[in-house]
Amino acid sequence: MFESIDAIIDNILKSYDELGGINHIEGANLPSRQSIIRIVENLESVIFPGYRDEVNLNKTNIRYIMGEKITRLARDLTDEVEKSYRYICRKKDKNCGIDCSCREDAESAVQHLFTEIPELRRKVKLDVEAALSGDPAARSIDEVILSYPGMEAIMVYRLAHLLWERDVPIIPRLMSEYIHGKTGVDIHPGATIGESFFIDHATGVVVGETTIIGNNVKIYQGVTLGALSVKKEQTDHKRHPTIEDDVTIYAGAKILGGETVIGKGSTIGGNVWLLHSVPPNSIITYQPENYIQKPGDKDTSDFHI
Repeated sequence: MFESIDAIIDNILKSYDELGGINHIEGANLPSRQSIIRIVENLESVIFPGYRDEVNLNKTNIRYIMGEKITRLARDLTDEVEKSYRYICRKKDKNCGIDCSCREDAESAVQHLFTEIPELRRKVKLDVEAALSGDPAARSIDEVILSYPGMEAIMVYRLAHLLWERDVPIIPRLMSEYIHGKTGVDIHPGATIGESFFIDHATGVVVGETTIIGNNVKIYQGVTLGALSVKKEQTDHKRHPTIEDDVTIYAGAKILGGETVIGKGSTIGGNVWLLHSVPPNSIITYQPENYIQKPGDKDTSDFHI
């Protein structure tokens, strides 16, 4: 293979000693990324029974099949959540051991998630219906569930957010970054998103941690709901915008800042760069500086930015 494999190994091991901070040797077990991906995929089949299963479900077998799956998922997810709690616990107190509450906290967080699944399914059904009514190309609910990446990204966000609510470390981000890599949609699990949310075409969408999105909001590909500042000291501040109910944001728009509020019923045009609030029912469009209005063009001068 290599003439000096022993020297190569020695140099790599030496780097482990010299370059701390990116090693995790002799520490508490971290949650397994592979396990979390598998758990997310199986949770999807609980949210959408029959759409993600190879076995045909019917009234005779559904309780047995889903009962076994939910029981196994609850056990596996509890194990991973316990690892994440113990990781944080040990960072604060290296003597974390049998007297800590990490296992109990993990069981409570996972119970919270599974208890909320009926309500989560209600919200996801509204998201699916928003996609069906909001996209003329959508032919059926089945098509939306099976093929729309934005729909899958929203569903996984809603799962991750339930764990985020219980201050579960690491795992919500693992879930959101897994689906980010799969769909191109980056929704931070800490964001607050209302009902009937639709992301059309999906790719390149970014929704930051402190974003607040109301009900019946529709956004297109390439939209960023981001922060004006990336300074670390702003971590505990609201850094991302608030989008009120019934807002549509078209492709490529960038809406930035924690104090920026997009009023109810507004429409934000494509490629708009917006750093300030707009009142309800606004229409904001991008117009190049060298644009010349021609006779017959609609006058939208009040809405240009």
